[in-house]
Amino acid sequence: MDQKFYDMVESNPVIAAVKDMDGLDKCCQLEDVKVVFILFGDICSIPDIVRKVKEAGQMAVVHVDLINGLSSKEIAVDFIKNNTMADGIITTKPALIKRGKELSLFTVLRYFLIDSMALENIRHQQHSVKPDVIEVLPGVMPDVIKRICQSSRIPIIAGGLITEKKSVLAALSAGAISVSSTNQEVWRM
Repeated sequence: MDQKFYDMVESNPVIAAVKDMDGLDKCCQLEDVKVVFILFGDICSIPDIVRKVKEAGQMAVVHVDLINGLSSKEIAVDFIKNNTMADGIITTKPALIKRGKELSLFTVLRYFLIDSMALENIRHQQHSVKPDVIEVLPGVMPDVIKRICQSSRIPIIAGGLITEKKSVLAALSAGAISVSSTNQEVWRM
């Protein structure tokens, strides 16, 4: 799974992050979009949302924290694994990352960089949790992204507030392997 993800973001480092059905419909029509971060849905709709992404030939990664009706417990990851065709999960919760790894799902640990303590958490947790990739938000801080890339052996995705080509290029130049964005114009870059 790791290699599949890396191959996909190497061919197109922009990840479509979708937050509604309109965005889902549009990203599934774009051949260049290889990876989709699903940021919406509920326990009734998520199997169909993931199916649509998979039918478009894209990798589906579900943000389990944002799916209505799922708890913040490890059983939420089991639900995604057993009831959808998702390739992976995104979460801010280390315990869910560990469960995702146990179930052979691709794992993205999302961090919100609000202060130096959040930056320090990345350094400490990467060794114990071992996600496949770390996503840092906001992704428009190339200096901070560079520092994280230099101190982490885990690949970095930059996400959040990325709306322009210069932000995409700055994040990639700072060492991120890809960027995620809900901005549909960014998907077409």
